[in-house]
Amino acid sequence: QVQLVESGGGLVQAGGSLRLSCAASGSIFRINAMGWYRQAPGKQRELVAHMPTFGRTTYADSVKGRFTISRDNAKNTVYLQMNSLKPEDTAVYYCYVDLITANYWGQGTQVTVSS
Repeated sequence: QVQLVESGGGLVQAGGSLRLSCAASGSIFRINAMGWYRQAPGKQRELVAHMPTFGRTTYADSVKGRFTISRDNAKNTVYLQMNSLKPEDTAVYYCYVDLITANYWGQGTQVTVSS
């Protein structure tokens, strides 16, 4: 079994920054990719950033230049640095880990950006 624990969400004013963390633990043999999705009220879940172990990192167009994903492979942890936050970034943010044979999700962390 694999567990993902997220932290770092909260309330911030527009223009501010937050850093999300997500640590994976358990039966992890090889990580194919880690990343972040988000879901705002009344909207579909959307991919925010995807970072494969090998290959190109990708971002949603709406966050390019503002958000940066990174990984600490020794700790099986993925981060999302969010700068220049906008009210439209308000959502529940979910991390995930792709282990090839299965995907696992974090419990979600709320990010609220006030105008």
